[in-house]
Amino acid sequence: MSQKGSLKNSEQGGSLPVPSASSAFERYGLTIAENLFKKQKKVFEKYASVEVEGQKYMNQDDFISAIAPGEDWKRIEKEQYGILFKLADNSKKGLISLQDFVVFENLLSKPDVEYEIAFRLFDIGGTGKITLDQFKTILISNSAPDSVPFDFDCELLKLYVGRNPGKKNELTYEEFTQLLKGLQEERLRQEFKYYDKEGSGYISPDDFKRIILSVARHKLSDYVVENLSTLCDESTGNKISYAKVAAFHNVIRQMDMVERIVSKAISDSADKKITRNDFLNTAAKETRFSSFTPLEADIIFHFAGLENSSGRSSRRDFAQLWDPKWKKQSELKPAADVPVKGRTGLGWEILHQVYSFVLGAIAGAVGATVVYPIDLVKTRMQNQRSKVVGELLYRNSVDCFRKVVKNEGILGLYSGLGPQLVGVAPEKAIKLTVNDFARSRLRNKETGEITLVSEVFAGGMAGGCQVIFTNPLEIVKIRLQVQGELAERRSAIAIVKNLGLFGLYKGANACLLRDIPFSAIYFSSYSHIKKDVFGEGPDKKLGIGELLFAGAAAGMPAAYLTTPADVIKTRLQVEAREGQTAYNGIADAAKKIFKEEGFKAFFKGGPARIFRSSPQFGTTLMVYELLQRWFPWNRAEDKVAKITATETGDLGHLKSRNALKILLDLDYKFGVVPKGLNVSGVPVATSSS
Repeated sequence: MSQKGSLKNSEQGGSLPVPSASSAFERYGLTIAENLFKKQKKVFEKYASVEVEGQKYMNQDDFISAIAPGEDWKRIEKEQYGILFKLADNSKKGLISLQDFVVFENLLSKPDVEYEIAFRLFDIGGTGKITLDQFKTILISNSAPDSVPFDFDCELLKLYVGRNPGKKNELTYEEFTQLLKGLQEERLRQEFKYYDKEGSGYISPDDFKRIILSVARHKLSDYVVENLSTLCDESTGNKISYAKVAAFHNVIRQMDMVERIVSKAISDSADKKITRNDFLNTAAKETRFSSFTPLEADIIFHFAGLENSSGRSSRRDFAQLWDPKWKKQSELKPAADVPVKGRTGLGWEILHQVYSFVLGAIAGAVGATVVYPIDLVKTRMQNQRSKVVGELLYRNSVDCFRKVVKNEGILGLYSGLGPQLVGVAPEKAIKLTVNDFARSRLRNKETGEITLVSEVFAGGMAGGCQVIFTNPLEIVKIRLQVQGELAERRSAIAIVKNLGLFGLYKGANACLLRDIPFSAIYFSSYSHIKKDVFGEGPDKKLGIGELLFAGAAAGMPAAYLTTPADVIKTRLQVEAREGQTAYNGIADAAKKIFKEEGFKAFFKGGPARIFRSSPQFGTTLMVYELLQRWFPWNRAEDKVAKITATETGDLGHLKSRNALKILLDLDYKFGVVPKGLNVSGVPVATSSS
């Protein structure tokens, strides 16, 4: 077919169209097409109410219900969806077969479907070209009775079809689509001139509202429509200038860009609110050639600030500007969920969770192993008392490391590693799961944002929950780490038997005192480093180096600031030897440590904690990313399903709504024909001939 409006051969009643695929995808292309067809057939059978000779068909009401379920008919009237019905009804009998419905659904998946549909309506004879007379006939017959008459003798049309009335210039598909791009601006100019009968350059608020509703009603939220009259300038007698009308219309046309700039500016703002200057500064940085005029910025902030006169607007203030029912292509639900054989069901879901858990456990184990010698040195330094019988065993962390290697060998640096590795998987699972759950519950349901206080609370909750599982493992690990200083050595099992159930939770309060603030600081810092430093967002995924740095940087303040709690926890969990001070609880330990060793004792092992925690978290994230790449869950067929289904699958009923965008730009009543006329004013032939 030509892209000018004729259907592909497979769309003319032939076999079910199968999406084209490269050689790497050929094996799975048919499977996806079959599943997609089943999905479309299920929708068809649900709504088809007419039966002829044993075959089901859709009438116009059935068809509209199928492609626009849940539509409230506020922006688009039900009759306007009849335009799509006429295109889908290849037989022109007022009934749509299953094959017709499948062809129409596949049409909607085309990236230029809005222009394709418009061209098919204007290309009356299906020739692939549109004459000026055809353009006039269709546009006039689909204009509302109260619309301002369009001047077809305008300069814009002459530039497209020529000035010689005797020559029958025709528009190709590409030329027609470009004409539509500039037609709305021409209508705006003509309608302003029509209402400005005195040529003053001003119109009344009512006339302004008529113009805007005529050319852009379907793009505006109820909030903007209700407040259109607030743009009146009191200094001009409550009139509205052409400059303001043109600026408002340009804001509407660039609403996607407005939203993008607003989102970027707000993400860069500390309090998530922005001023007019913030918007203009961000626009200057984020765009190369396009820009917003001061008047356009004033209009944007005028509507955003109607209920907030502070001059600083939030995302919620701006959200009132756009109609939520209009979606970007990326926001529509893709057909990536088209099932592929062997990848559905509860069993696969469980396996996927096991897969994620195993990768997380391996990554955590690698991270813990890499930094374990530092952790051992940290523990021994923290446990060293200055008021003991005899000399200090270690002068500093380097001396401690050297003596462990000399007296216990390299393997001595890994004393107690076993319990640590056993605890890594559940610790990471509990911590990450609780944090994610708490953040999801504390997010603002309307804006999706989360406050810093909520982030800190979620992290603290995650740290508190992990102690239930990790404290027993931690106390065993610590006792294994320090027993290298003693003559007598015991196994992990012997230590557990000696401690008993309650003994395994010795120092748990101190562990809570450390892990709650650690996780609160770490998770909130990690989130903001990713977002504020590297700009992570829906349109940007961070690389391995960025994730490594974010994890390492977030671990530094979290590790050092919680060192006092870690020192107290270590002292409580280690068995006091002869001549050493015994402690009875957190307060007693803090008091005695300060009295005997001074304030600096609370930060013993602080640098070691930084050198351990920072690379551990960074390494864990890096290894996890590498494992996902080396052992991807989504195998070849899953990737094919995602790519091919997105190209050909059902994007939801919002596709049909978006498909009418261009026609509604021509006239807000396009397709709602005045009494006595046919749906399109003229017979619309099939797109193929």
